[in-house]
Amino acid sequence: MKTLRTETRNRVGIITLTRGAEYNTITPDLRDELANAIDDADADDDVHVILLRAEGPAFCAGYALGGSTRAQAGETSRKRAWDSVADYGMISQYVNVYMKLWYAKKPTIAAVHGWCIGGGTDMVLCADLIVAAESASFGYPPSRVWGTPTTAMWVYRMGLERAKRYLLTGDEIPAVEAARIGLILETVPDDELDARATALAERMAQVPTNQLEMLKLLCNHTAENMGLATSRLVGSLFDGIARHTQEGLDFVARAQAEGFRQAVRERDDPFGDYGSGPRSKNRAAKKPGKKKT
Repeated sequence: MKTLRTETRNRVGIITLTRGAEYNTITPDLRDELANAIDDADADDDVHVILLRAEGPAFCAGYALGGSTRAQAGETSRKRAWDSVADYGMISQYVNVYMKLWYAKKPTIAAVHGWCIGGGTDMVLCADLIVAAESASFGYPPSRVWGTPTTAMWVYRMGLERAKRYLLTGDEIPAVEAARIGLILETVPDDELDARATALAERMAQVPTNQLEMLKLLCNHTAENMGLATSRLVGSLFDGIARHTQEGLDFVARAQAEGFRQAVRERDDPFGDYGSGPRSKNRAAKKPGKKKT
């Protein structure tokens, strides 16, 4: 496998993202390998709980978008106009994989450090429980331009008003604040993340799988009955539309002219967060797993 590795310990199926040098950004290879890894763990009788974690400085900094802006820029040379249904089919290939964390029979836990933003949140918010390092950060900066959350988990996790507060600004959410408002379960010191997430998974794995499956279904169907599937459909369709508004097209043109990183800086500089904020500069001096000073 190119993008992750798997192992089983003490009835916990561990999936580790290994594109650390690329901040575990999402590619078609990662999408496909993650789908297979989740399916394999869910079908393995020796696995009671699935734990998702990552190597490198970030859990997942979203999609590997340089190629995406180039691909969208090429749409103008095609004879057909933008096809919203085809776009929905494309993004659904990713959304359906993230939702495997939600629809897996067995409980899923994510251990998050560093950045978990944009498409990374589309993925990780589908996990049943999220434990984060204190220095981690969440957020959906594409809500400022060029995207909407495709899996639409925000309202279901932290309520209507708080979801609006962060999606209508795209603001960065430090992990401690994310835990306080209910976006994630809890935070722990950076050097305790792996131990804490593993201990929680192993504690849960002592429960028979039939009990775990029933209890997960019982909880998840509350969100399903509130309309999660419809929210996900709208979020995925709006994501395509947002990439093809005038502002979305302008963002793509700017990325083509000046580079994707510069276009992102110009988007985030007025807000002073993510790569444009002080936390980004402080983070460069720290290593994952190292105790903060």
